Amino acid sequence: MVSISIPLSHFDFDAAIVDLDGTMVDTLGDFSAALNGMLADLQLPAIAAASIETMVGKGSEHLIRSVLAHVNVADIEALYPQAWERYQHHYLAINGQYAQVYDGVREGLQALRAQGLRLACLTNKPLSFAQPLLAAKGLDGLFEQVFGGDSFERKKPDPLPLLKTCEALGSAPAHTLMIGDSSNDARAARAAGCPVVLVSYGYNHGEPVRDVDADACIDSLQELTVVPTLLSV
Repeated sequence: MVSISIPLSHFDFDAAIVDLDGTMVDTLGDFSAALNGMLADLQLPAIAAASIETMVGKGSEHLIRSVLAHVNVADIEALYPQAWERYQHHYLAINGQYAQVYDGVREGLQALRAQGLRLACLTNKPLSFAQPLLAAKGLDGLFEQVFGGDSFERKKPDPLPLLKTCEALGSAPAHTLMIGDSSNDARAARAAGCPVVLVSYGYNHGEPVRDVDADACIDSLQELTVVPTLLSV
């Protein structure tokens, strides 16, 4: 993976699709509070935040099942409906309280908008969780569209959500930059035909993000505007 000024300078972007958890907002504290509230309600042992971090990114259903497996639940599917109800209860009650916007996110997004890009947020998080979180962190006004993991028939890393988001933005995939933090985002972007940039600080299922096939890896969203020729609108 090379410097962002080299692989992306020749692209002509009309829009950008931005992931939420691990890309714009550090939500590990929210996940920890909601999941441990769920586990307490189910009379199950607590789970450490470090363990949760490796499970984030594939949607709430996968997250809950992974946590139940981690605490050695014998019949995960039998317990899942109650676990989901308790998780939803706790997450909606604390959504955003233990989360922080990463440095440079707001400035980077504002700079992209100032250069004429249309922005959409696309996350595997349920839409009913994502929209209040964006609003709580003052990021909702930066996006024309917001889609969650339940907005389409399939989630990332399937390309369908990206293709549908491009359609909603009126932008061709080849001219729509995907900004994410994990292999889920990169695989979806590659399959959809979108260029992709990953941030170095998010959640990548416990694997080094710089090993993922992407066009670049950056330490801040503000780096997207360092090179004047990066965006041509």
